[in-house]
Parts: sequence; structure tokens; C-alpha cells
Amino acid sequence: DDAEELKHIKNDVGSQLASMECVPRHNTIDCPTLYWAAMPGNAADFPAEESFHTFIEQAVCLFTEETNYRSSLSPFGIKMVDRLTGKPLHLDISDLPMKRGITTNRNKFVLGPSGSGKSFFMNHLVRQYYEQGTHVVLVDTGNSYQGLCEMIRRKTNGADGVYFTYTEEKPISFNPFYTDDYVFDVEKKDSIKTLLLTLWKSEDDKVTKTESGELGSAVNAYIERIRADRSIVPSFNTFYEYMRDDYRRELAEREIKVEKSDFNIDNMLTTMRQYYRDGRYDFLLNSTENIDLLGKRFIVFEIDSIKENRELFPVVTIIIMEAFINKMRRLKGVRKQLIVEEAWKALSSANMAEYLRYMYKTVRKYYGEAIVVTQEVDDIISSPVVKESIINNSDCKILLDQRKYMNKFDAIQSLLGLTEKEKSQILSINMANNPSRLYKEVWIGLGGTQSAVYATEVSAEEYLAYTT
Repeated sequence: DDAEELKHIKNDVGSQLASMECVPRHNTIDCPTLYWAAMPGNAADFPAEESFHTFIEQAVCLFTEETNYRSSLSPFGIKMVDRLTGKPLHLDISDLPMKRGITTNRNKFVLGPSGSGKSFFMNHLVRQYYEQGTHVVLVDTGNSYQGLCEMIRRKTNGADGVYFTYTEEKPISFNPFYTDDYVFDVEKKDSIKTLLLTLWKSEDDKVTKTESGELGSAVNAYIERIRADRSIVPSFNTFYEYMRDDYRRELAEREIKVEKSDFNIDNMLTTMRQYYRDGRYDFLLNSTENIDLLGKRFIVFEIDSIKENRELFPVVTIIIMEAFINKMRRLKGVRKQLIVEEAWKALSSANMAEYLRYMYKTVRKYYGEAIVVTQEVDDIISSPVVKESIINNSDCKILLDQRKYMNKFDAIQSLLGLTEKEKSQILSINMANNPSRLYKEVWIGLGGTQSAVYATEVSAEEYLAYTT
């Protein structure tokens, strides 16, 4: 349509070919014939005199490296959109890349500044994983998943969609001693023992082998008691009463005496008194709702209001760890997903940091995936846990609009091991969006070999469910 534009394009193509040390030859006489032969299905009409024999190495230099967006040939995946055309795509970023050897794990690392659509995209991903049978455990700060959780709770008539948060009117409450089937495996018993040690000892106090052993024995004996007598309500209250009345008496009657310097049960009971009936934190471990988290497929822990509380935060951290490890070990053949939003807040707990390091290295063996979501570049650099364990063990990296970090993107590129091509893709996010469509773009990179920018474009109903 525009002769000047055509001339400009011709010069550009010629200069690019020249940069490959090719001598361009501009056809003028047989242009209509070439145009006709270039149409799909007309290759037989390509003039024989215009073809030539060459070596394969030289021939592939002229191949087009890029391709159109293609849907994954996999039954599992998420719905995304072609950024250029708006065509819906089915995208598998968990199973198919592992099957093809592109990735070695399903873990993901998500980086996006505030306002980039990070939480919106994560809601979109999580909802689709949940609808395909995944057990999802979320550690959130900022109520990003409250709407989705509430929707799931209503849709399942309260059977799923568990939201733990702390308010003065309704404090956060658990019952670590409750299970639907009275099954307490080794991990469950160990997590209860670790929880009790956390309630008793401060971070600086050293736990001796005797203390750990005695507390483990007490937990085991209490579990046997509630199994034998189902009239006892499993809770911290009844455990405390068992320790105070029965276990203390049994200790005193032993043939081999346990010295108070080895295991001071009175000191333990005094310290834990605040979690017992009428104590300051009596609500924390005595929930009467009797929720067995093993069978719940969508669980959200909102930790923003307690992250600074030195009494509550370590306890909630252990409950989160126990909930996911229990799923990981017992739910064989079921997809599991642990997501930690604003990771730096959760990583302020030494227990949680160590747990995430362990999780990123082992969750792959249990058909699971761990996802860390953060918005600040400095959070990545300042945390050795994120830097060494999480990034190195996340074969899928997801980045959103990075214009805010344009000047320091070289540091991100170096840290994440991005190529120049991947950098160009990321910095093109949301730069030329179609004004007639409502969407935000996201870059997804798999194993350092496959990457593309996709659009998160949803229906009005989905928008209302995800938006914060």
C-alpha cells in the first residue's frame, strides 16, 4: 500500500542478509510468480531455475527460528492467551517440560513489582490447578487469595476453601492433635513434638536429647490414650492435662529417676500455661472446628498480621510445614502445590527458611511443586536461602512487568541466568498492548531453553474472583 514503506522494508531485509555475509539478490521480473508460489499449497509452482543445491548447515541459517504460539499437547495445563492475536492457548508448565527433559522439577519462581498483575496471574494459575485436582497450600500476606478461597468455600458448601487469618474478633486457631482417622504417622508425631518444643523453648535455648526424647514419648503416649478412649477430645488442653496429671506422676514413679536438670516438666508446664484453658493464647491450639487439613484441597494461611508476633508466628510456621509435609507424604499420586507469597516475610523465620530449602530440593519426588512469589529484587539478593536454594531449584521462572527495575535489570539478569534474548522478551512486556483488549503480559521461561511472553486475559467473572 505504501511504496516508501516497501522500500524501507526491502532495505532492512537486505542489510540483515548482508550482516550474515549473504549477498542479497532482488527479484523484479518474476515477482508475481514468486508471490503465487509462496501461498500455502502452491510450492509445486515454484520456478525450478530459482532453486539451488546447498549444504544443510548453510540452509538452516535461513530458517525462521521463531514460531507462532502453540498449545501444549498435554491434558494438564492453564489457559493463557497469544499476546499478538488474543488466541486462547493451553499451556503446560509443569508436566510436559519434565517429560521432554526441558526441566528437572516443577518448582517455580515468580518475580513482579507491585501493580504488575502478579497476584492476579497467581490467582489465575492456582484456580486452574485446583480445578484439575491439585492440593493447594498458600502462605499469603495481603489477602490476595481471600476472594478465590471464599468462592471455593461457597461452591463446595463449606467442604473446601479453608482460610486462616488473625483478627482481634476472630483469632487464628488450629488443632494439631486432630485427624479424621486417628492416623498419626512418624512425621505427624515429629511435627507435634517440634511444635511443643517451640512453645517451650526460645530460639536461643538449646534442646537436649533427653528433653526431645521425653517430649516425643509423651506425645506418643497421649496419642495412644486418645486412640483407646475416643471420649477424650484431642486438643492442646487435654494434652496439657495429660502431661500435668498422668505423665508427671509416671515420671516420679520411674525406677530410673529423671532429674529436673535433664527434663524440667514443671518449667515446661509453666511456660506452656499461656496456651492452656483461660491462658493468654488459649485459642491458638484448641480449635473446636475439627478441620483435618489432609483432606482439604485449598488452604490459605494469611500471616501478615502475625509476622511480627514472636509468640504466634513460629507456631503458625510449624502448622504450615506440618500441613504440607503430611500431604506430601500421605497423598501419593496426587499433585500438591505450596505457594509462598511475599517470601521475605515468611523467610524471616529461621524454621520457615530451612523448611523452604528442604522443600525445594525434595518436593519433586512426591509429585509436588513449590512456588515462591516476591516483588522486590533486593529480597532475592539479600536472602541466601532464595539466592542459593530456591532460584537454583526453580526450573520455571515467571517474570511480570519489570519496567520499574529497568535500570538495575542487569543484576536480575545475572542472578537468574537470563540470556540476552530472554532479557529482550521480558523488557518488552506490556510495551505494545492492544488498547481494545484488557490484559497484562507475563514472561514464562522453562529450563533456560524455552521462553515466551503470554497474556493473562480473563472473563469478567474471573476478573471479579481474582481482583484485590
